[in-house]
Amino acid sequence: MRKLRVLVVEDEALVAMLVEDLLSELGHEVGAIASRMEDALANARTGQYDVAIIDLNLDGQPSYPVADILSERGVPFIFATGYGAGGLDSKYSGVPVLTKPFVADDLEKMLMQLCGSI
Repeated sequence: MRKLRVLVVEDEALVAMLVEDLLSELGHEVGAIASRMEDALANARTGQYDVAIIDLNLDGQPSYPVADILSERGVPFIFATGYGAGGLDSKYSGVPVLTKPFVADDLEKMLMQLCGSI
């Protein structure tokens, strides 16, 4: 798999740093980290990314609007959540879910599954 440019949407600073470190270890680039809804929406609208990792709950708000923008732009994404796939709105039932906490192997497998052909 080639180097991916990744949008990370995560409101917990320590988790965002962990994800950034994991992505770097896997040879990928973090294009942006958005911790607030406004920043996440702006990055989703205008940034150039190969894939996004989106915290399902962004500071108490569902992050579905970010996912919708990325979907419209054809950018694949992964939801990251402590609730597992059962916490997703049924509209997003086909979206891959990384259950927190996750490790580099989990992230790598998910990225390969989603972007292996990129």
